[in-house]
Amino acid sequence: MSTYCDFAPGHPVHGPYHDHEYGVPTRDESALFERLILEINQAGLSWETILKKREGFRRAYDGFDVDTVAAYGEADRARLLADPGIIRNRLKVEAAIHNAQVIRGLRDAHGGFAGWLDAHARLDGTLRDKPAWVKLFKTQFRFTGGEIVGEFLMSLGYLPGAHREDCPAFERVAKLNPVWMQDAR
Repeated sequence: MSTYCDFAPGHPVHGPYHDHEYGVPTRDESALFERLILEINQAGLSWETILKKREGFRRAYDGFDVDTVAAYGEADRARLLADPGIIRNRLKVEAAIHNAQVIRGLRDAHGGFAGWLDAHARLDGTLRDKPAWVKLFKTQFRFTGGEIVGEFLMSLGYLPGAHREDCPAFERVAKLNPVWMQDAR
């Protein structure tokens, strides 16, 4: 079975993402929100399509500023649905706005999205598995099925599997001590 590590390194579109972002933990709220939006929009499409449209998403969603997107109204919805630089799907646009509002709301109880993820990384003292994460995400967020949540969390180091152990990126990511490795050592 082919993995992302088999074809992404050196690829003009996939390479930079694979080598420098995939599996790499981040605390930056805009980066977390971006990753969630991109994963949601990938549903039913290729990851290459999403990476090629990444700058369009960045522009359309105001640099993935959570507060700005959370305040979007009908004019913004119409603008997004007419923008050929992104995926023009009403459910995905609505999910982006709703999810920005949820993330903004996480600040009071958890200090933000990263704090919420960290607070829920363990369930009964052990690392939360993918099914438990999916169940949790569905209580808060929209358009967050199993593949979306799994890829989102893998891309941030909350779940294992972003890189094979023989992939050069694996060693770079391991030095950052991603959440999924914290109990494995």
